[in-house]
Amino acid sequence: MSAPGTSAGPDLDMRTRFYAELDPLLDAHPDLDVVLAVIGAARLARVADRHPGRVVDVGIREQAMIGVAGGLALTGRRPVVHTYAPFLVERPYEQLKISLGHQDVGAILVSIGASFDASAAGRTHQAPADVALVAALPGWTVHVPGHPDEVAALLHAEAGRSGRAYVRLSGQRNERPRPTDGRVHLVRDVADGPGAGAGAAPLVLAVGPMLDTVLAATADLPVRVAYTATPHPLDAVGLRRLAGSTPALAVVEPYLEGTSAAAVAAALADRPARVVHVGVPRDVELRRYGSPDDHAAAHGLDVAGVRRRVETLVARRVGSPSSGRKSELPT
Repeated sequence: MSAPGTSAGPDLDMRTRFYAELDPLLDAHPDLDVVLAVIGAARLARVADRHPGRVVDVGIREQAMIGVAGGLALTGRRPVVHTYAPFLVERPYEQLKISLGHQDVGAILVSIGASFDASAAGRTHQAPADVALVAALPGWTVHVPGHPDEVAALLHAEAGRSGRAYVRLSGQRNERPRPTDGRVHLVRDVADGPGAGAGAAPLVLAVGPMLDTVLAATADLPVRVAYTATPHPLDAVGLRRLAGSTPALAVVEPYLEGTSAAAVAAALADRPARVVHVGVPRDVELRRYGSPDDHAAAHGLDVAGVRRRVETLVARRVGSPSSGRKSELPT
């Protein structure tokens, strides 16, 4: 996948790639503005100099940041709003609901921090419920890219639209980019065996940066693996096509477990489906520090944890859930 609008290399992390794309985005879209609350301001100083008045730092005032974005949108501007996920979604949630949603104006929200990228910063910087909260508001599209190239593609696509979009950046990434067309794509198939019908093998849907973990966790399991970078609204047609008539499905998301449950249930409402949702558990709050990998392992989102959950979909257990895979996280 080529990088639109910039020569920035795919070796950049998602956050750095986002910053690198803003200059060409502002060049290409005269109606675009960037609204910050301190986070990112220093790294965008040159962009602000090149585009006077179009990079606005409101200070540590996240509610005001969304209000300013809503005001800009009401005048016909297209704001790109950026900070850590809990300060972009949870703290100003009422402003998302009123200043953007109730006014029915568009904006592009771009978060960093994911669920626990800033694990050493403590619970204040963690937001595993962010996607569920945004998806609860009408009219939003949620993108969860799995690679820096996907970040670039999604940003350039949304800059040319008028709706409300949330782009969730993560420190975790897949080795290679995948399509960003909003659809569910089959990544790995299996031979279902003689006489087996379509969809006979269980399907594992990986969202965004969970794909490489899912591929490693299921390498020797008789399951198919699919991918999407846009979990909301979910590609119901694509999911139904891949799931088959009697689906066994696991949905692996890097945020609150079951966030996509309602959309999956609606897509498969007429089928006797067995569904396992894998994500950050709703009844667990980690109250100690550690690395992002430590948090992933504690929440069952590492290779071993995902494997244990997916194994419940297959007819027999394959191998040992702890067969040395705990440390096999993708780089």
